[in-house]
Amino acid sequence: MCCSGFLKIMMFIFNGGIFLAGACILGVGVWVKVDSGSLLGLLNDVEDAPSGLSQLVNVSYLLIAVGAVLLVIGFLGCCGAVRESRCMLLTFFSIVLIIFLIEVAGAVVLLVFNGLAEQILNHLEDEVRTSIRNGYGRSDSFTSLWNATMEEFECCGYKNYTDFYDSPFYNNSGNLYPFTCCNETIAVCTTNQAHLSRIDGCFTMLLQLIEDNAVIIAAVALGIAALEVAAMVVSLVLYKNIGHKE
Repeated sequence: MCCSGFLKIMMFIFNGGIFLAGACILGVGVWVKVDSGSLLGLLNDVEDAPSGLSQLVNVSYLLIAVGAVLLVIGFLGCCGAVRESRCMLLTFFSIVLIIFLIEVAGAVVLLVFNGLAEQILNHLEDEVRTSIRNGYGRSDSFTSLWNATMEEFECCGYKNYTDFYDSPFYNNSGNLYPFTCCNETIAVCTTNQAHLSRIDGCFTMLLQLIEDNAVIIAAVALGIAALEVAAMVVSLVLYKNIGHKE
């Protein structure tokens, strides 16, 4: 009885950790979707974009799905321990084992993709610069999307202010740049003012966003993997003890 009670407590601890980790990943996924949607959305308008770009755009949906699954697993493990249901415990073990194997494969993909992220984004420079020089100041939707992104992330262009050179906005405004390319104290953003302001491009912000989230996700994934292994061991022991009772 004492051992069974201890195992139930351990199941609560392990599955509580999995539940919280799922909530954390779900929160990161929602944050990426809401706060960085415009930044990632800009890349959808780029022609001849590499196939790996779709992973950037859809990463928020993946995080939300994984977080939701972990929430369900944590809840299932707690219910199986409380009700002492062998069926629920066996189902819990099977699902966690499958998720664990998927996480291992996903971790390998994440590590490989994190190293390729800068290379993919650098490859897009010419295409993005061409789209800016053709559409910024001509297409209202394209211009509004870039303005909203640059205001939110305090960046200018893809790499820097020179991306807007010879764009419809630049030509129609008398050789001026968007106000986000200069410091807030400057009323008119000329070439000299933009050069002196040295505002980072959105490429830098996007790369930093990917790298920061990759570190967070990797750290959470390591914690989840450890909890899952421990939870699988405890669930099997509890499964065996319940069988002896019966």
